[in-house]
Amino acid sequence: MAAAANSTPTPTEIKLHQKSRVLEITYADGKTFSLSCEFLRVHSPSAEVRGHGPGQEVLQVGKHEVTINRIEPVGTYAVQLVFSDGHDTGIYSWDLLYNFGLHHDDMWAEYLKRMQEAGASREKK
Repeated sequence: MAAAANSTPTPTEIKLHQKSRVLEITYADGKTFSLSCEFLRVHSPSAEVRGHGPGQEVLQVGKHEVTINRIEPVGTYAVQLVFSDGHDTGIYSWDLLYNFGLHHDDMWAEYLKRMQEAGASREKK
C-alpha cells in the first residue's frame, strides 16, 4: 500500500489552513492533497494510535475539532505534527502523506464505519 521511498515525489508546498482545519500538500508531480486535521490525527503513525502490532490499533474518538498547532520538519523526509489535543508523537513521512492523499476516501470511510460499529462519536465529550 505504501509507495516505494524512491518513487514518491517530494512536497513542493505545505499549507496549513487554520480556519478550515486542513493541511494542503502539493507534490512535485503536480498532485495536491487536502487532508483534514482530524483525518491526520486519527490516522497518526504513532504507536499510541497504531499500537505495536496488528490488531492493537486504538480507535481515536472525539477528534472532530482538533487542529494542528505546529508543523516541525524531521530531516528532509518527514514532518512531525503537533495537535491541539497534545498529541505530537507521529512522524509523517512524505511517503505516508502521499499514500494518505491517494487513499483518503477509503481510509475515511473505514474510520467512520469503525466509529459507528463502536458507537463512538467524532465530537469531544
